[in-house]
Amino acid sequence: MKEPITKSSGNIFLDLGFSPEDAAILQMRSEIMADLRKFIKNKKLTQAKAAEILGVSQSRISDLARGKWEKFSLEMLIALATKAGMRITLKRAA
Repeated sequence: MKEPITKSSGNIFLDLGFSPEDAAILQMRSEIMADLRKFIKNKKLTQAKAAEILGVSQSRISDLARGKWEKFSLEMLIALATKAGMRITLKRAA
């Protein structure tokens, strides 16, 4: 039997059944984590060097690299992204 295909809302967390509030925060966290992983990869940084640049322990970079999103608050990810030279803005839809 074929599974029905459901069109995405554009937020996987909302599609998975999280509340709109939680889904919005989880989406932001996942996007910033992905950007930080890209930063580390594009700069060809070791975890130790990335930790030095971002001012955290190497084990925190390991958690980031492994996608352990539950270990990072949105505030912490914004701080790390800022240290990486990224400009973070929050936009509200009307």
